[in-house]
Amino acid sequence: MLRMPVGYSLQHEEVAVQKIYAGSRLRRLRADRGLTQLALARTLELSPSYLNQLENDQRPLTVPVLLRLNSTFDLDPTFFATDTDARLVADLHDVLAETSDDGEVSMSEVQELVSRMPDIGRTLVGLHRRLHATTDRLERITAGVDGRGTDLPVDGSPMPYEEVRDFFYDRRNHIPDLDLAAEELFAREGLTIGALDLQLARVIVANYGVTVDIEDDGDGRLGPKGRLGPKEQLGPKRIYSQGRLTLARRLTAGQRAYQIATQLAFLSQATMIDALVDADSSLSAPARELARVGLAHYFAGALLLPYGTFLDAAESVRYDIELLSLTFEVGFETVCHRLSTLQRRGAKGVPFFFVRTDRAGNISKRQSATAFHFSRVGGSCPLWVVHDAFAASGRILTQVATMPDDRSYLWIARTTESGGLGFRSPRKHFAIGLGCDIAYASRVVYADGLPLDSGAAAVPIGPGCKVCERTSCAQRAFPQLGRQVHVDENVDTDLPYPYT
Repeated sequence: MLRMPVGYSLQHEEVAVQKIYAGSRLRRLRADRGLTQLALARTLELSPSYLNQLENDQRPLTVPVLLRLNSTFDLDPTFFATDTDARLVADLHDVLAETSDDGEVSMSEVQELVSRMPDIGRTLVGLHRRLHATTDRLERITAGVDGRGTDLPVDGSPMPYEEVRDFFYDRRNHIPDLDLAAEELFAREGLTIGALDLQLARVIVANYGVTVDIEDDGDGRLGPKGRLGPKEQLGPKRIYSQGRLTLARRLTAGQRAYQIATQLAFLSQATMIDALVDADSSLSAPARELARVGLAHYFAGALLLPYGTFLDAAESVRYDIELLSLTFEVGFETVCHRLSTLQRRGAKGVPFFFVRTDRAGNISKRQSATAFHFSRVGGSCPLWVVHDAFAASGRILTQVATMPDDRSYLWIARTTESGGLGFRSPRKHFAIGLGCDIAYASRVVYADGLPLDSGAAAVPIGPGCKVCERTSCAQRAFPQLGRQVHVDENVDTDLPYPYT
């Protein structure tokens, strides 16, 4: 089977090619195989001068050369993928920007280090994460919070939820084995789109003897004298005990289907889930349990939105999220999250990145199928359209944005809300963001009418003020880490932090 490196995608019988300058990776490959430049040139049937130009990024790798390299050395398809390094480059640039004394961190030098020594780059990023975790623990201890009774690490390792986030991030938010298992179960049980909560209830009873009940939960029960207590909290959405699965009455049909599918994951895919977790030795014990839950949720989404069926539907409506939500009877957030997972080899969808944030700008979910960088230390950009969504509740907003590295992206954002029953019960409000590289925007309905080719019309955003390189941004909330702020009592400008 022909394996195309990432950077190429077969779509509607066309091959979309991005220029790949990968001289450092080509030199690394040659060094790993113990070959001289002349020997590699002969192996690939290239002239030594042409290979020298490739290794010095004077020419991009062509499709024939990439295919020849792949067949000769049986390379991983992502070996020459620009996005593979871009994610690590962005993380490492954050680390060096935060720890550098003068802030003069050259992006080209970071790229060179990652391309030549990626393991060292990953080690530095890992050490930096541990430093942040240790600093956070020290601040808690100083403040009189010792972390007892919590999952706060005691050895300076990242928080468990951060480990799990990185677990999915490193896999580009795509778990192929679970996708295939979900499709097989969907076909084997003769399931169809629509009323999946009823169908899955029959499946779990027939195959595992589990009965499904729906009961009132926290705010569904009347308190003393028939009134709801003002501090009463919502109960669990799902409880499984001794062959009985209890679901909260407040859930919609799609949410009930999702909860049943999650329980089916634990019952039918336990061996696969355990194997996926066991394969990652970096996960701590608490993170392993969270990873199992995350993988079960992944399976549930894959069962409700089977890969092939969902991808075909998404392509046919040009990724119209609201139409997909109606077709598959699930919520806006569920569709967005599933769209960020469609990276099956040979059948890829648009590589989206998915994010969920609250009104305060706290990012509670972030997943990326490609190289877009969510900063760990700089917060998020106030010019990002995701923050505007709260002022336009329920409406889909669009934005063409450019990052400091000159990459442009299409972003869409919309609010969602959940929880709460009755007038006095609090509700949760989030903004959901979904983005993709501008090269894929024409495949998405939300790009219609937008100035995709006009660089001047794009909004300049950044990864977060503390690491953003835009010195002329009047919206900056913090100075860039490691950079000297210029102070002149005789000059006053609109810039909150003018630099030297």
